[in-house]
Amino acid sequence: MDWNPQTLQFLSETFLHTLSPAPEPRRRAESALSEASDRPNFALAVLRLIAEPSVDDQIRQAAAVNFKNHLRLRWSPSSDEAAATIIDSEKAQIKALIVPLMLSASPKIQSQLSEALALISNHDFPKSWPDLLPELVANLKNASQASDYASVNGILGTANSIFKKFRFQYKTNDLLLDLKYCLDNFAAPLLEIFLKTASLIDSSANSGVILRPLFESQRLCCRIFYSLNFQELPEFFEDHMKEWMTEFRKYLTASYPALEGSGPDGVAVVDELRAAVCENINLYMEKNEEEFQGFLNDFALAVWTLLGNVSQLSSRDRLAITAIKFLTTVSTSVHHALFAGEGVIPQICQGIVIPNVRLRDDDEELFEFNYIEFIRRDMEGSDLDTRRRIACELLKGIAMHYGDAVRSIVSAQIQILLSSFAANPRENWKDKDCAIYLVVSLATKKAGSSYVSTELVDVQSFFESVIVPELQSPDVNGFPILKAGALKFFTMFRAQISKHVVLRFFQDLVRFLAAESNVVHSYAASCIEKLLLVKDEGGRARYTSEDITPIFPVLMNNLFNSLKFPESEENQYIMKCIMRVLGVADISVDVARICIEGLASLLGEVCKNPKNPVFNHYIFESVAILVKRACERDLSLISIFEASLFPRLEVILANGVTEFFPYTFQLLAQLVELNRPPIPPIYMQIFEILLSPDSWERGANVPALVRLLQAFLQKAPNEISQGDRLTKVLGIFDKLIKTKSTSEQGFYVLNTVIENLQYDVIKPYISHIWAALFSVLQQSRTVKLIKSLLIFMSLFLIKHGASNVVDSMNSVQPGIFIVIMNQFWIPNLKLITGAIELKLTAIASTRLICESPVLLDPAASESWAKMVDSIITLLSRPEQDRVEEDPDMPDITENVGYTATFVRLHNAGKKEEDPLKDIRDPREFFVASLSRLSALSPGRYPKVISENVDPANQTALLQLCNTYNLQIV
Repeated sequence: MDWNPQTLQFLSETFLHTLSPAPEPRRRAESALSEASDRPNFALAVLRLIAEPSVDDQIRQAAAVNFKNHLRLRWSPSSDEAAATIIDSEKAQIKALIVPLMLSASPKIQSQLSEALALISNHDFPKSWPDLLPELVANLKNASQASDYASVNGILGTANSIFKKFRFQYKTNDLLLDLKYCLDNFAAPLLEIFLKTASLIDSSANSGVILRPLFESQRLCCRIFYSLNFQELPEFFEDHMKEWMTEFRKYLTASYPALEGSGPDGVAVVDELRAAVCENINLYMEKNEEEFQGFLNDFALAVWTLLGNVSQLSSRDRLAITAIKFLTTVSTSVHHALFAGEGVIPQICQGIVIPNVRLRDDDEELFEFNYIEFIRRDMEGSDLDTRRRIACELLKGIAMHYGDAVRSIVSAQIQILLSSFAANPRENWKDKDCAIYLVVSLATKKAGSSYVSTELVDVQSFFESVIVPELQSPDVNGFPILKAGALKFFTMFRAQISKHVVLRFFQDLVRFLAAESNVVHSYAASCIEKLLLVKDEGGRARYTSEDITPIFPVLMNNLFNSLKFPESEENQYIMKCIMRVLGVADISVDVARICIEGLASLLGEVCKNPKNPVFNHYIFESVAILVKRACERDLSLISIFEASLFPRLEVILANGVTEFFPYTFQLLAQLVELNRPPIPPIYMQIFEILLSPDSWERGANVPALVRLLQAFLQKAPNEISQGDRLTKVLGIFDKLIKTKSTSEQGFYVLNTVIENLQYDVIKPYISHIWAALFSVLQQSRTVKLIKSLLIFMSLFLIKHGASNVVDSMNSVQPGIFIVIMNQFWIPNLKLITGAIELKLTAIASTRLICESPVLLDPAASESWAKMVDSIITLLSRPEQDRVEEDPDMPDITENVGYTATFVRLHNAGKKEEDPLKDIRDPREFFVASLSRLSALSPGRYPKVISENVDPANQTALLQLCNTYNLQIV
């Protein structure tokens, strides 16, 4: 695209039309830009348009956004993106123009060009753009001399974007070389502009207008400081630490009335700089404690004093949080003695912790108007960056070294709060909320379990005196935040509250499902769900169907009704509770009928517009557990389930609700498996859809389709043997086996064919099967593929005999069996894992050496002995001693297709079947088979074993013989 007046006019008009409120001109303009973007020098032309002062500012701004997005797609597109890369000559011109243009642009355009420059630097800097940093430094010097802080801040903002990579990337030699280059070129100019700006701030303290850009400059300097110091302490910064720290401390201790007195915006400017300083000193405290210790006392006092003056306004949260984080880091360090002084911990508790833990108006608004975010922060622990949580983290940090003092002070504070509430419950309800929050947040969780404990209060008595009154309150809608806190406590300490106490309040939990507050009925559902997971010693469930039978009808009614509340139509906590209850309760015919109608109705609704993947998953899990448990009790119920589910599943398939395809196929597989042969004709109609190649195109469907295909092979082998169905099934196997990401699924199909169809049926196809497997084996010899091959050959041998395995392989290529056995079976047998797989392959290998004429031939003695050696390794050595780390590197691009979107239904999972139920112990089978074989040719096999089997395995074989009182003669 040449730069001329016509290009200028075309781009100006087109970008203007992209801003049109009318959809048609906007669509035409976007289409024209999309077409033009494929032409060489398009990005350069857009950049020149941005530089054209005669063009309207809003057009240039739209062009700047387009330029940035164009670079994101085309500067260095990934292999799976269709966009063409910008040519090198165009790139060179863009890099030559962008810095001066960015510095001269208006603020809105400057921010877009700064982002564009950062995008380029992510790929090219410093190796392919060595001029960038010297150019930025030269411009920074010129802007500084002119006191042009619009340009200074533009340059610092760009440098900040470029240097951010040092915070996030893993430390490598290449990264450290890039860091050294940046430090050599930028550390000194950074300090120079920082100190100059500090001096200007000191001399301009009375002018808010002058101070604003200066404070923004210092904030950017602090963010660059953070990036350049993140990996390790650079020598330059260590040498000049005093200059940096002197200014840092000043910003925490000095006041700036010209800004702070000018309203919330002015306070925010100062707070942002102070928060950046706190992050820097926290970084030094975490990573450079020894070098920083000389400054620590002054900073601890400064931060502590600062926190006493930070109001509870949400606009000041970031400063409060970063300041408290710094004190928390100090409290867990070797310098914790700073907190040992008399009266320090009480002051922290009363002056910092309690004010920041108290509920604020913002918290109440969040509770009422955004319950999902409230729960995410409050119950799910994503609130590490909230004042409430970070204040409690500070207490936990101090308690690491001063536990008794913290417990004593906090316990007393809790009693003061509860007394205040008791004196005037209506006015002082937030005091009780604060007390409950302190107990819950300071509780400690036992590693690897759900058991939670606290030394602040006696859990049972606190529950009875503080929590129970909330649970028994007749008004489920009164003081909802207190109700939510009580339910959270109940949930948190569920394992410690004895069963007979909990059962007294089960009905109250069910009542709270009818609360209007989304948080309250969500917490009630979560509490019930978590209680049903509690295990006693020995892993036995504490609560069984007997415990919920008395309340079951009203429980299910309230759960389904709670999904009718506004904003809770797709409440994942309610749905998860329904799933959990159905997994525990007794499912009668009437219950099954009501529940499946309720679930099918919900399924019909979410099919119209799937929005919440977690909610949707629990619907399908609930259906699966209901079908599973009800049919375990009464198989005749399957017709009720089919009548309710089939119309909804048909809608999913007919309307292309692709998100639900994998779930649908798994449910259908579950229903097929529950049917007794012959399966109803409607299923065979589904089977025809299953055989269509189109069904297998979408990778996310593959595991679920394989699961469904396996179900048909198990339940309808005769029907599948008719016509060309088996040919199509093996065509699916052929397609799956050739792709690395689905080859394992191909073996699942093949194994099920071998296991469930008669040999006469599969005999005409067996040559094709071997040829396909040998072809794949030539192209790829991954551990996973070889293990899958061994399991298939073992299953084939167990089901259809050793001679059929050997003969069918040799019919494809004479003598191929012995080659495959020596090259793949014998060396890789030791890699087999899984109890059923180990048993299968060990017994199949044993039968091979005891039944196959090929191996019983004296000429094959060495191969026979090597197989014996491999079997002994498999059976006698623990898994970690014989299986190395899987060396196969996963192919991310192949796997991401379906592994990211396929979600297995736990309750519709395929039950693993042992094809060798009659044989209990594969070790005994192996030794007994060898003993019988040796008795037919006394003296022959001990000699072969002694000459060819590893000495350690000979010893292991002797021990196995002694264990089972057998001998090899």
